[in-house]
Amino acid sequence: MDLTGKTALVGGSTQGIGLASAQAMASLGATCVLISRNEDKLKAAVQTLPAAAGQKHNYLVADYAQPEQVRQVVSAFVKDHTVHILVNNSGGPAGGPVMKAKPEEFLQAFQQHLICNHIITTLVAEGMKAEGFGRIINIISTSVKIPLKDLGVSNTIRGGVASWAKTMANELGQYGITVNNVLPGATSTERLDTILNNKSTKTGKDKDEVAKEMVEEIPARRFGKPEEIAAVVAFLASPAAAYVNGTSIPVDGGRTGSI
Repeated sequence: MDLTGKTALVGGSTQGIGLASAQAMASLGATCVLISRNEDKLKAAVQTLPAAAGQKHNYLVADYAQPEQVRQVVSAFVKDHTVHILVNNSGGPAGGPVMKAKPEEFLQAFQQHLICNHIITTLVAEGMKAEGFGRIINIISTSVKIPLKDLGVSNTIRGGVASWAKTMANELGQYGITVNNVLPGATSTERLDTILNNKSTKTGKDKDEVAKEMVEEIPARRFGKPEEIAAVVAFLASPAAAYVNGTSIPVDGGRTGSI
């Protein structure tokens, strides 16, 4: 579980699971490069990263809503740096029934998630091949296993990302590169807060009541913490997980109703 000398590029990392993942890997010695669209938040986030191994953490400014901008920014970075660990992570699409979703909502989510993941992965993969070591970890959703109610666009796109990742794992495994998906359940983040507010508005129930009903569906009887998701990310990033490849791992307190 030692990541000293490794560089990790972490998407959506100014808050929530992305930031917690960067913090967990930095605590194991990794040098972390955060990528997000808000430079002020990036500067603040970098300051929270452990640096006991003398790491000099950094950040890249790019908006996942603009794939070509992401390509340019990451391409410029990998010319002079090798990325050993990539955490693909971005905010989820807006909720709502799939029958009410507009075509442009699917296109926007497809670009933000699958296309940006693909652009970044293909850019960093050559350096990983040269090192004989690579870890690509995609933060997706438990909807990969069982679609979630009122998350029509998200369910559709997340499934596509999972299939893309499995295909990528089959192609890259021979080079010492693993590709795995972490599937967070209900986790205490801004995303969960938005979902609770939306359900409260739709049902007319108090937000606390909505939260209580959600918790009752979780065998652990509580929401997850970002750092608990991050612990799984850090393990998958480590040399200890070298033979874990092509998997989708729910981290959800047991909520997902499938094996």
